[in-house]
Amino acid sequence: MAIIIGSTRKGRFGPTVAGWFAARARRRGDLDVDLVDLAEADLPQTLTDHEEPVPARVRALAPRLTAADAFAVVTPEYNRSFPAPLKTAIDWYHEEWQAKPVTFVAYGRESGGLRAVDQLRQVFTELHAVAIRDVITLPCYWDLFAADGTWPKATAECNAAATTALDRLVWWAGALRDARDRSPYIP
Repeated sequence: MAIIIGSTRKGRFGPTVAGWFAARARRRGDLDVDLVDLAEADLPQTLTDHEEPVPARVRALAPRLTAADAFAVVTPEYNRSFPAPLKTAIDWYHEEWQAKPVTFVAYGRESGGLRAVDQLRQVFTELHAVAIRDVITLPCYWDLFAADGTWPKATAECNAAATTALDRLVWWAGALRDARDRSPYIP
């Protein structure tokens, strides 16, 4: 599973969320986790034309996405949507997303990132990925810090939501991997 940190802003909370989710995923015996930080990937903002060569940074990330049988996108909600660098990263790739499941770990104000998730579902569906129903939303995520500064609190609802989302993601990853092995996906 590739966990993609969708925010590239300075001072972002995404790495904290992704670290928590990755730790939960790594405790399972059925997942290998690759943490993809778009800030580190530093993909170009301008897409090339079909006849132009693909930039080296885009080529460097492609094998990691290709190797993943599933994706978890960690995204904030900015202005009722998801960050522009995340959209650019999604648009650089095509086959890498196809016939693979994706879940979302979203954070924000009161909506917990649900508006960003709604839009991302549409984008990934267009790319022939399978956006699963089960997601993790973190409304007012700053309230989930424990008194000792750890995040999230042990009693936070997101802990149970993460377990459910990972269970479903693993099921879909296996089913779709088996289907791709039997017959290559043709969009």
